[in-house]
Amino acid sequence: MKVLGLDPGTAITGFGILNKEEDYINVIDYGALITPSNWSLGRRLNYLYDQISALLESYDPDIVVMENIFFNKNVKTAISIGQSQGIILLAVYQHQKEIFMFSPLEVKLSIVGYGRASKSQIQYMVKEVLNLKDIPKPDDTADALAIALAYIYSRGENI
Repeated sequence: MKVLGLDPGTAITGFGILNKEEDYINVIDYGALITPSNWSLGRRLNYLYDQISALLESYDPDIVVMENIFFNKNVKTAISIGQSQGIILLAVYQHQKEIFMFSPLEVKLSIVGYGRASKSQIQYMVKEVLNLKDIPKPDDTADALAIALAYIYSRGENI
């Protein structure tokens, strides 16, 4: 089962692609889609759409998993996340892929076993579980890998 995990944002969208085979999780690729701050919103969203489409075409995941928008005191951040989620949903729909969404709480519970886990605890667990040399950077990349792992774990496929 090939899983594309996404941590959406208009400035940075993290992605992580994992392949689960029997009792092993293989890291296929991970990184961040970064848009310059001087780009217009339309240009940023168009770039995000193009890059997500390219990931879907290149890796042909079985499932796409994305962090769900959560209540955020910063309205500007919440709107930005919502806009990028909409673009991702469109790209996934047009590529006829299934999408599943997790809340940050669900990801934390799945990866660390504690709903109030810190970002550093999640990053450490991602590094350890996936046998990575370093914690993936930027943070959005580690979050995307955590989201993909959470989906694998939610399927009752713990390693």
